[in-house]
Amino acid sequence: MENYLEINKNSWNAKVEPHLKSDFYFVDEFLKGRSSLNSIELDLLEDVKGKSILHLQCHFGQDSISFSRLGAKVIGIDLSDKAINTAKDLAKQSGTDTEFICSDVYDLPNVLDEKFDIVFTSYGTIGWLPDLDKWAHVVSHFLKPNGKFVMVEFHPVVWMFDDDFKEVTYNYFNEKPIIETYEGTYADPSASIVQEYVMWNHSLAEVMQNLIKNKLEINDFREFDWSPYPCFKHVEEFEKGKWRISKFGNKIPIVFALMAQKKSS
Repeated sequence: MENYLEINKNSWNAKVEPHLKSDFYFVDEFLKGRSSLNSIELDLLEDVKGKSILHLQCHFGQDSISFSRLGAKVIGIDLSDKAINTAKDLAKQSGTDTEFICSDVYDLPNVLDEKFDIVFTSYGTIGWLPDLDKWAHVVSHFLKPNGKFVMVEFHPVVWMFDDDFKEVTYNYFNEKPIIETYEGTYADPSASIVQEYVMWNHSLAEVMQNLIKNKLEINDFREFDWSPYPCFKHVEEFEKGKWRISKFGNKIPIVFALMAQKKSS
């Protein structure tokens, strides 16, 4: 799937405008100081003050800017040039020194020459990448010795179902690219955009084995039966800020999180 980058860049560029206007991203409140970070990632990251953070696939940078507000030195990267331009504008409006670079994850070592205390990625990121060995290599490349990689991601079990959660439609394992056309967006289903996209499902073993292969030691792994975002169909908020797919209740995992450390030798 040679042109997946172009297809997905176009898809994400088309999402920027409706996302900015959506309640999902609460931009007005964000600019007034509301953080976009959730308890799941904050528990794994602990205190980031004074730490250098590389945020992979940052969209328009709300989490990156939120880290800057906590005292971290942050660089966010994303494939979408429109998202990165918006992120720079939001950082300026927020009065933070957050930096942003437009780059594909795989190409980043050719663009950025720096090492970080923390590499971070979250919520709907790795599904856009075909090769997790290359991804894990990039993560490892940018970490200082003993640096931390923290990721929070939607659980691969969720991606097995069709959008209405009526049946198992997709393979749990990375069998082949998933090429589909989608109307609207998770942040605004009524948005008047129709975009083709290319994605890949990645099992937990594929994630973890590739991190281990690239000199990362997994020190913490967690699974959650809820999502901090109402980004799926048929969700119910059972506690403030916690959503489950109503027909499944607490029976399936929806999010996983892990922390891995770069081996010093």
